[in-house]
Amino acid sequence: MLVHNWRAVIKHAWSVRLMALALLCIVLEPVINFVAATWVSRNLYIQLAMSAATGLFVVAAIVARIFVQQKISGDLNGKPPAEG
Repeated sequence: MLVHNWRAVIKHAWSVRLMALALLCIVLEPVINFVAATWVSRNLYIQLAMSAATGLFVVAAIVARIFVQQKISGDLNGKPPAEG
């Protein structure tokens, strides 16, 4: 079931933004590795950097998901859903 303000969540939630950045890293990783392979014989550091960036964005998204964001949550902050 979707939350009632799902459009606001997609626009303003940091967890969604960070997951989009992680997705961008996942999509760009093979492209960057292919381009780097033509310039550098060993692109191990580039692979490690892309994997680390993806992992950091995912961890940051998990952390951002548990913090209250006043712009999205509104008056429901700190109240159970039944009271909201």
